[in-house]
Amino acid sequence: MNQQMSKRRQPTAQQIRDLRDHPRKGPIQMINLLKFRDRAQYKPGEVDDAEVSGEVAYWRYGKLVGQIVAGLGGRIIWSGTPEVVAIGDGEDLWDQAVIVEYPSREAFMAMISMPEYQAAHVHREAGLDHQKLIECRPGGEAIS
Repeated sequence: MNQQMSKRRQPTAQQIRDLRDHPRKGPIQMINLLKFRDRAQYKPGEVDDAEVSGEVAYWRYGKLVGQIVAGLGGRIIWSGTPEVVAIGDGEDLWDQAVIVEYPSREAFMAMISMPEYQAAHVHREAGLDHQKLIECRPGGEAIS
């Protein structure tokens, strides 16, 4: 992996403030680029079935969080498995890419504070090596 790339799983305090304080209202779409651990890294006693792949652990998280997202009026609008890097260096081919739409930034911020989201987070931490999460305004004019 390129030494310049950050292997992060959590936003910085500044990134949370930037997202929370952005002035545009309305729906947001979050592009999730996901890189899984080969083996999940649960803490001892955290779950009954800890001997799983990082992908399996992450999908445990995804199943729980998908219900939370739906309850907030959000939805998964696209997901896919990257296969080939057509442009770029290819040093970090992501394992999965997902786009989730939320009705607002406020809905997203509410979600990450919910106790049920925090409880699901154990699976995300165990399964995810790193990710990029990019907030986008729906629509655009680059492609017509």
